[in-house]
Amino acid sequence: MSDQSRFYYTLGAFLLGAYLTSVWKSRSRDVEPELRGLEQRLTQQQKDQSRLSKIDNLGTLKKNLSGISRPLEKATDTIKQGIEGCIGNTPLIRIKSLSDATGCEILAKAEFLNGAGNSPKDRVALSIIEMAEEQGLLVPHSGDTIYEGTVGSTGISLAAICRARGYKAHICMPDDMATEKSDLLLKLGAEVERVRPAPIVDQNQFVNLARNRAAEHTANPDKRGRGLFADQFETEANWRAHFTGTGPEIYDQTGGFLDAFVSGAGTGGTLSGVALFLKKKLPELKVVLADPPGSGLYNRVKFGVMFDPKEREGTRRRTQVDTIVEGIGINRLTHNFEVGKELIDDAIRVTDDQAIAMARWLVEHDGIFVGSSSAVNCVAATKLAKQLGPGHRIVTLLCDSGARHLSKFWANTEPIGGSEDDVSLNSILGS
Repeated sequence: MSDQSRFYYTLGAFLLGAYLTSVWKSRSRDVEPELRGLEQRLTQQQKDQSRLSKIDNLGTLKKNLSGISRPLEKATDTIKQGIEGCIGNTPLIRIKSLSDATGCEILAKAEFLNGAGNSPKDRVALSIIEMAEEQGLLVPHSGDTIYEGTVGSTGISLAAICRARGYKAHICMPDDMATEKSDLLLKLGAEVERVRPAPIVDQNQFVNLARNRAAEHTANPDKRGRGLFADQFETEANWRAHFTGTGPEIYDQTGGFLDAFVSGAGTGGTLSGVALFLKKKLPELKVVLADPPGSGLYNRVKFGVMFDPKEREGTRRRTQVDTIVEGIGINRLTHNFEVGKELIDDAIRVTDDQAIAMARWLVEHDGIFVGSSSAVNCVAATKLAKQLGPGHRIVTLLCDSGARHLSKFWANTEPIGGSEDDVSLNSILGS
C-alpha cells in the first residue's frame, strides 16, 4: 500500500472512530430504544473499514471516503443555525450548597447560557422578532430598526439578534443602570439613549421614549426602513416565549416532578408563561414571586393592592424602584403579569442585603457568579425551601452573569476571601 493510500486509510479509520464516539455520546440517554440501531451502524462501519483497508488505488479510496463522509455529516448533525440556534434548552442544575443546607432539591435553570444575549430575554427578543417577521412588519437589510425601553438584558438580546437577522437596534434605558450594560449595547452596534429615571406617566420615561422614537422613525421619509417598538412589557410574544419554551423545558428536565417554581418579575412574562404551562400539567404546583424592595408586585400578590410603604412621597431615592436590584420589580401591572397573576400562589420579599449576601454565598460555595435578579431568586427559593421543609423540589432561574453588575450590584461587595464561612445561610435568610 502506498504512503498516500495509507494516509487516507488512516484518515478514514479516524473519521469512523469519531463517528462511533459521537453516536454513543449523543444516544446514551436513550439506550434502550437505540441499541438495535446503534448495533446496525457499528456493524456497517466495521464493514466499511474492512473494505477501505483493501483499496490500494488512491482515486478509488478518495471516492469511497467521500461517500462515507456524507452520511457521517448527516448522522452527527448537531450544528446550530446561527446564534438564534443557541437560544433555549438551557441546562437545569442542582445548586448543591442550597440543596444540602435545606434538605430540598433546589434546581436552577441556567438561562445565562442562552447564546445570544446570555439571559432569558433571548427567548423574548427572538419571539418578538419572529412574530414581527411573520406579520410583515420587519424586512431584513431594509433599514428597519427595533426600538425598546429596557434596563439592559432585553436590549442586549435584541441588539445581538437584530445583527444576526439584518436589523438595527435603538435602546432607551435609565441612566442609573450599570454602565457595563450600555457599554455592551454599544459594542453590539446598538444606538443607546440613557435617560433620567421617570414614572411611566412621563413621556420621557425610557419605555415611552422608545415607543415615540419608533413612531418618529416610521414617519420620517429621510430614514431608511421603519421603526418597530418591541414593547416587551405588553406584547404577547413575551409570555408565549416562556409558555412554549421555558415551561416545557422545566417540565421535561424534571420529569414532571417538582413542587414549586420561584421567579422575580419585571415584565412578568417569565413568571406568567412558565406558570401557565406548568399549572396545567401540575395543578398542585406552588408558584411564588420573588420581589425586591420598592416593587409593588409583592403587595399585589399578598394583599391585592399595588402599594409599597417606600413609595410614599419623599421617601424613595429614585422614581421607579427603591433597590440596587436590576431587571425585576415594578410598580405597575403589565399585560404579561396580568396573564398569569391568578396562578401566583405567594410572594417573598428579598432585601438588597440578602441579595448581595446570597450572591457572595453562591460564589464561595458553588462557584456560581450571577447578577442581582438571580440572587433574589435564590434567596426566595431558599426561604421557600425552609417553609416547605425537606424533601421538596424547587425550580428557579439564574438569569445573567455577575459580569453585567460589577459597577452597581457588586460594586460595594467585599472580595471573596476564600473562606467558606464568610457568610452563613441563616444570616442571609434572617437579615
